[in-house]
Amino acid sequence: MGKRCNVLVTWGVAMIAVLVAALPGNAGSGAQLAEVVATLEQGYRHLTDLQADFAQRTSIASVKREEKGFGELFMKRTTNGTAMFRFNYTKPHQQIIANGKKVWYYLPDNRQVMVTDMAALFEGGNSVALNYLTGLGNVSSDFTVAFAGDGRDPRGNYVLELVPKKPSQALAKLRLTISAKAVDGLRDSGAVREPFPILSSVVYDQLGNTTSIEYSRVKVNHGMATEQFTFKIPKGVEVIKP
Repeated sequence: MGKRCNVLVTWGVAMIAVLVAALPGNAGSGAQLAEVVATLEQGYRHLTDLQADFAQRTSIASVKREEKGFGELFMKRTTNGTAMFRFNYTKPHQQIIANGKKVWYYLPDNRQVMVTDMAALFEGGNSVALNYLTGLGNVSSDFTVAFAGDGRDPRGNYVLELVPKKPSQALAKLRLTISAKAVDGLRDSGAVREPFPILSSVVYDQLGNTTSIEYSRVKVNHGMATEQFTFKIPKGVEVIKP
């Protein structure tokens, strides 16, 4: 459950509805912090669905081991604010699918699928993660937001660090890299040009583990059928429930 939780938390935070008031800080001669988070906020408001390739890297501190994965992800927001998502991993061979109520973690090589309720998966200290998966979170109330370091990566994109005011074991700190092009577009025109401005996200847990995801070939608002976010259990597959 631990690795699955890290993946879900990372993806959920990438989908946050940022509702941040003006905050102090700057990133060199670039945008103010409030302008960067406004790019997230307004982009999320215009985002209805997302398709993207992803590359994932997980560093496990206790054994000093790194695990890599990649594949394709899909996300859809419903009219009631629920977020549905699907990770199709090419490597390792697995799928993680959520329809807003249930989560399926399918291991085809093992002929097994783990099924759990989303609420149960993020109960207790992980409730913040559930809020962001469903698009109902409030950054200003749940996180302290600041620029990471000098606020820019080597390519000039903006890097935000989000520290939860109530840390959980699965979520100690978040880092989001935001497209400078998207921020500049909002500053210049006042309109959203990129509904998904996040280039990468990193989640840090309390044990020193990190899970990072880089996004590429992003397509937004093309329309998606809700059926692909419900998993049909193949015949002969063992069902495991917590």
